[in-house]
Amino acid sequence: MSAITAADVKALRDRTGAPMMACKNALAEADGDVEKAIELLRARGEAQAAKRSGRDAGEGTVQSYIHAGGKVGALVEVDCETDFVARTDSFVAFARDLALHIAASPTTLAVTEDEVPAEDRDREARIATEQAADRPANVRERIVQGKLDKWLDEVVLLRQKHVNEDKYEGKTIEELRAKLAADTGENVVIRRFARFQVGG
Repeated sequence: MSAITAADVKALRDRTGAPMMACKNALAEADGDVEKAIELLRARGEAQAAKRSGRDAGEGTVQSYIHAGGKVGALVEVDCETDFVARTDSFVAFARDLALHIAASPTTLAVTEDEVPAEDRDREARIATEQAADRPANVRERIVQGKLDKWLDEVVLLRQKHVNEDKYEGKTIEELRAKLAADTGENVVIRRFARFQVGG
């Protein structure tokens, strides 16, 4: 199997507008063949779902989850384009499962990578740089980037695997969101969330 680089994934994303993880998975499945990867993304509806991402999502739902014992809870707002889709069982179930995930994920800072506060990102980069200081100069940058990526996987909601891995087969929140967008034919946006913990 050919090695898939970040540049390959970005190029595919630029061509299709599909989510990064979907592009990476399609390239892996297509053994690096870009045209075949595009075909896979189109067949799964992920390329079309990305085209919808610019459309206005002015409808939606707010769902909550309170963990047994009432010590931890979460609220989440998930938006779509029409009231019809907002009231469907699959849309509401997605939002509820998302609230459960957020309640179970105390490290989550932001919905998207762009929303991660710059000072938090800079702090993690400094820590990673210090930890890699004793490594050979030619691999330091890769080590720092790897540590930063791992941290982003923990704090960015869309990059996280759903906590119910059995039910969702280890898929990320972004993959689940993209599938819902493909299934409904609408732009689906995770707008915001809040997590509450007694004494936290």
